[in-house]
Amino acid sequence: MTRLLIVGPPGSGKGTQAARITDSLGVVAISTGDIFRANVKEMTPLGVEAKQYMDAGDYVPDSVTNAMVRDRLAQSDVAEGFLLDGYPRTVAQVAELDDILASNGQNLDAVVLLTADEDELVARLLKRAQIEGRADDTEDVIRHRLSVYREQTQDVVAAYRERGLVREVDGLGELEDVTSRILTALRQDA
Repeated sequence: MTRLLIVGPPGSGKGTQAARITDSLGVVAISTGDIFRANVKEMTPLGVEAKQYMDAGDYVPDSVTNAMVRDRLAQSDVAEGFLLDGYPRTVAQVAELDDILASNGQNLDAVVLLTADEDELVARLLKRAQIEGRADDTEDVIRHRLSVYREQTQDVVAAYRERGLVREVDGLGELEDVTSRILTALRQDA
C-alpha cells in the first residue's frame, strides 16, 4: 500500500504531478479542494457547514476539514493507497491525520516535497496568469502567496522531516523528468 502526501509551493506543478504519480502507482489522488467541492455540491451536512464559511470568505475550521478528510479516507477506493494534496496544513492537522490512519492500522509512507526556485515560480505563475487572464495575479501578489505558503507549511514539513518521511524533489524541468525524480525518490525506501 502507498499512502503519500504531496506538498509544494504555488506553481510547482503539484496538481499535475499528483495525477501522474497516482497513475503510475495505481492509487487515488485526493485533493482537499475536491473534497470540499464534492461535499458542497452533494449538500452533505459537512458541505453545508463548510459553505457557510466559504461564502463568507473565511477559512473552514479544522473540525470540518478533519471530518471531511476522515470520511474521504474511509471510502473503499483508497484501500490500496492514496496521494493527499492540500492536507494537512497545520501541525494540529498532522496529528489528526495520524489519528485517522492509526484508526485504520495504517501509517503515512512518505511526503513528496516539490521544491523550486522562487523567481522561476514567479515567472511561471505570471505566465499562467497572463494566459488565464488573471490580472489580479501581479508579481507582488504571487510573492505574497509564496510567503504565506512557506509560513503555513514549514511546521508541517518539519514534523514529517523529523520522522524521516520527506522526499525532497526538484519540481522544475520537463514533466516526465519531474515525475521520474519523484518515483525514484519513492522507490529508494521500498
